Amino acid sequence: MIRSRSATPPRSWPDYAAVWRWHFYAGLLCVPFICWLAITGSIYAFRPDIEAWLDRPYEALHLEGPRASPSSEARAAVMAVPGSVFSHYEPPATPTGAAQVVVLTGDARLVRVYVHPGTLQTLKRVQDDHRPMDLVAHLHGQLLLGTRGSMLVEVAASWAVVMILTGLYLWLPRGAMRLGGTLYPRIWLRGRGFWRDLHAVTALWVSLVTLFLLLSGLPWSSNWGNYLTWVRNRWAVTAGTPDWPIGGRTQPASPPGAATESSNMPGMSAAEMAQMFPASRAAKPNDQQSIDLQALDILVPVAARLHVPRPVWISPPARGVRDWTISSQVQNRPLRVTYTVAPDSGAVTGRDHFAEKNIVDRIVAITTATHEGQLFGRLNQTILILTAASLLLVSISAVVMWWGRRPAHMLGAPPPGARPHFSAVLVLTIATLALLLPLFGLSLLLVLAIDRSLLGRLPAAQRWMGLSPPTA
Repeated sequence: MIRSRSATPPRSWPDYAAVWRWHFYAGLLCVPFICWLAITGSIYAFRPDIEAWLDRPYEALHLEGPRASPSSEARAAVMAVPGSVFSHYEPPATPTGAAQVVVLTGDARLVRVYVHPGTLQTLKRVQDDHRPMDLVAHLHGQLLLGTRGSMLVEVAASWAVVMILTGLYLWLPRGAMRLGGTLYPRIWLRGRGFWRDLHAVTALWVSLVTLFLLLSGLPWSSNWGNYLTWVRNRWAVTAGTPDWPIGGRTQPASPPGAATESSNMPGMSAAEMAQMFPASRAAKPNDQQSIDLQALDILVPVAARLHVPRPVWISPPARGVRDWTISSQVQNRPLRVTYTVAPDSGAVTGRDHFAEKNIVDRIVAITTATHEGQLFGRLNQTILILTAASLLLVSISAVVMWWGRRPAHMLGAPPPGARPHFSAVLVLTIATLALLLPLFGLSLLLVLAIDRSLLGRLPAAQRWMGLSPPTA
């Protein structure tokens, strides 16, 4: 809590005790989320490897004759899901692999159909966002609670930034500088000293990477992602739909130079448009007759000739547009490229790649690829795994220290220090954090409101939180 109930005269604030309390309460909120994000994020870092392993049974199928045409595979997939329409086609990884065709159902669900290239039989059918790694992604970013879960994660991430900044302040040596306990843990200590060193030193070494992961994950959250997109779309050099998921909703890239639904509503951001239109470039059911699936027979060889990084989406045009789209969905986002191709001749009519994107999208692409462990291969994944393991260690040691010093029947928060005497630097710091992290600012106002209006009327709660001396 910010307000101290101590009788200590006003003095420079925040002092060590005040920072310790901020760190404690931020940690109390964040530690469960940090552990959850560390575990689910570690799994997600290996998404390409896990999905390749899961798809392995469908990559070496027996063919008795020539492979069926892509258009035939797409038609078979649409027929396998009654009432569906074609959304996009993903070419197989091997010559004998099953095609993966995604169709859109009448209730706006995307269903992935694995089609045998010889018999055109359905080998597997799964709702696209129910695949294992998509579930891990939703667990990681939304807690399977949709927008509300995304906002909870964003609040925790915002306070985790405060937790790290206050932790770094507490780490600073207050006396003579000693390497033991500062840069390396004194593992020969026993009791609280051992756990303190393990907590402080480990947290120091992963603090910068953790800050990067927290901040690089914010563009995906519902609130901050829309916040960034709103700013982005009002920047003169920026246009089009962002190439990153916001609140768990995948935003399909617009074809270069193509007119889409959002182009008719310039007052709305791409994120706002995503709330109105499904995350699919598929035609509506009454427009399905206008899609000539025969074009896939021309476009699939074109995608192979262009060496588009896998996975590849071959999608039909938006309403009023002639050309189809061939786009890479590789997780190493700087490698992504999108082509528009004429469906009759296979001629490339447009190209959108990383170097042509605006600076905001390039920064987000690089940080997202790093966040997902894909920018620089196995080393990237190794750094993420070591960071996740370190965060679990930091969290466990924090809980052990808290539980060991916690008085019976009390929260065990650090005792209050000086009464608040806000300096201009402190106010500016808090205001800057609140501006950059809006949900932090809102939640801080909520905490202040509770502190000022409610806690004063609850003596038992004050004693439990250590804000007043216990009764005799």
